[in-house]
Amino acid sequence: MSEPGSAPAAGGAGDAGVAAVPEGMVTSVVNLVGTGPVLLGAYTIAELTAVDAVVDFLETRPSDEVLAEAVRSLAARQLLVAGTNGSQVQVRGDLGIAVAFQQRARSVLDARVSGTEAGEPWRVLLLPQPEGICLQFRIDALGIHQIGLYQLDDALKFVAEWLPRGSETNPSDPVDADDLLASAERSALITVTRYRVEGSAETAGTTTDLVLARKNDRLHLLARDPADRSRLVPRGRDGKELPDLLKGLLA
Repeated sequence: MSEPGSAPAAGGAGDAGVAAVPEGMVTSVVNLVGTGPVLLGAYTIAELTAVDAVVDFLETRPSDEVLAEAVRSLAARQLLVAGTNGSQVQVRGDLGIAVAFQQRARSVLDARVSGTEAGEPWRVLLLPQPEGICLQFRIDALGIHQIGLYQLDDALKFVAEWLPRGSETNPSDPVDADDLLASAERSALITVTRYRVEGSAETAGTTTDLVLARKNDRLHLLARDPADRSRLVPRGRDGKELPDLLKGLLA
């Protein structure tokens, strides 16, 4: 394929489709991220669905009519073209790079925040890569996905600053999780999903959840009770700052 980042329209983590990545593309892009963030543009959920990207994390699937319009839009911008053998289409340009790096990810950090303000994303996805970088999706209230590649530590720092913040609470203090979340000024749900490879397919494996809630300028951390995963119980930071805590969830 002649275009950097060209890839068949196949799914990402959790899908059996595998993109054919041009030789040297990954190394070149990783080196570029070493000089600073690589922004890959903004796309609607319909456009991403059309190329089978982030479909595992959809709230609802766009209608067939909306998807058809998204395909026409991508084709008009030469981001979606017919493959040489006629049996596949190619995703080109920055969107092709995003699809290729998504398919390399073996874990996803999905963070959702309530109580956001105008101009803030309400949801962020981080897809770490083996080289210490990550693919980041910032999703706003209109469903626009801003995509970029960042150093993992920088992306985790951004997420930590975006999440609810406040003075640390004592995890031994009793907390009614339902009441806390109902009255919190700002709260967040963080879910880390790990994927395992079985032949050419990737399937979702274990998940880890962390809930943050700020009330009266105090930050409460909650996790699932190992004995009853339907319950949330307080947890501490284990002496870690929030970016390190998030990195630990991905480890």
